[in-house]
This record gives sequence, structure tokens and C-alpha cells, in this order.
Amino acid sequence: MNNKILVTGGDGRFAKVLKDKNKKLKLIFVSKNQCNILKENSIIKCFKKYKPKIVIHTAGLSRPMRIHDHNISKSIELNIIGTANIVKACNKFNIKLIYISTGYVYEGTKGNYSEEDGVKPFNNYGWSKLGGECSVKMYNNSLILRVTMTEKPFNFKTAYTNLISNFMYHEDFVGILPKLINKKGIINVGGKSQSIYKFAKSKNIKVKKARLKNSKKLPLLQSMSLRKLTSILKK
Repeated sequence: MNNKILVTGGDGRFAKVLKDKNKKLKLIFVSKNQCNILKENSIIKCFKKYKPKIVIHTAGLSRPMRIHDHNISKSIELNIIGTANIVKACNKFNIKLIYISTGYVYEGTKGNYSEEDGVKPFNNYGWSKLGGECSVKMYNNSLILRVTMTEKPFNFKTAYTNLISNFMYHEDFVGILPKLINKKGIINVGGKSQSIYKFAKSKNIKVKKARLKNSKKLPLLQSMSLRKLTSILKK
């Protein structure tokens, strides 16, 4: 039985944690040189070589966030066009696709966003990931995970006390991923709804309090409803 799972962006931050902490899944990690998402022939060659049953698409552009404003072309190429290329290849070979998206696709002004709520990203990173989602949604054999996650310990000196989100650490996401891979559609994934400061302080006692004054720049109510996720994890 083919249970091989190929992970794009195999040398990225999350992929490194996935490689280190994974205990249950048969994963194959491929780097940009092995699977260049901007070159369709490279993707097809990679898929033919490894013959995966599932592809977890983590390759793309995230930090620093300002790069999505300063280099729009790169953001579009990697997060939208690159993702579309992966979708086309998965469709060609009938491979299940799991796309790692973000909670930043929501507007962030009311909180407790469900998967059925409308989307309206508050920054270009969110728009680029939503652009990737559009191509993934056209392919029925797919799963979109809107994940809010970061490295452990929290690697910033300050954290906002008045910005509410569902941040979780990479390794915590790795722990629940096996229960999600056979699902389809869209699932919000994150941790407890709380301030960024409370989240950060639990693992980094040195982090200092900060208060966000301009909510237009960064909306304060970014939390997602995790009802669907909780139901899946209880089974």
C-alpha cells in the first residue's frame, strides 16, 4: 500500500520541525533543488520519482512580512503561481494535496472566525496565501489547513497584550497533523484563543509586554473558531 507523503519546502522552518518531531507519518522531504515549484517540469519529475499518495505543500514565502509589500512579484510567484503549479501536478497524478495556509486570510476585526466566514486578508501575505487557496479549492482531492503557528520559544523581544489570536507552536501542529491528513475541505488549526503576550510568556519568560496602538495596521481580533478541529481530535 502506498502511504508515502511528500513535503515541499523540505528545508523550511516548519519542515525542519516536522522532520524532527514526526513519529507516525512516512514523509519524504524535498528541497527547492529537488522540486522547484516555479517549474512545472521539476514538479512532475519529482512526483514521478517519489510517487507520493499525498503532498503536503509547505513551500512558499512568509517572513519577513514586509517582503510581501516590497517584492510583490516574488510573493505572487511563490505563494500563488507556485501553489497553482503544485495543484496542477497533483491533479495530473491524482495525488491528495494538503495546503498549509494561514489564519491571516480572515479580516481580523471580530474574532472567532469559522471556516464558513468570509475572507478578507489584512495584509499582502494573507492575500498571497488566499491566492494559493483559490487554486487548491478548484481541486476536490485537497485539504486547506488555516494554521496560526510559530517557532518555540517565541523569538521576539515583545508581544502584544491586546492582540488576540490562536497561535500554536510548530511541534504542537506536528502532533495533531496525522489526525487531519485524511480530511478534505478547510480546517482552522491553532491553539487556545488568547493574547500574543500570554502565548509567548508561557515559553519565554523574558518577553516584554507591548500594546498595539494602530489596529488598522494589524487587526486585534484574529482568533479563529476551532470547533471543527476539536470535533476531529475527539474522535
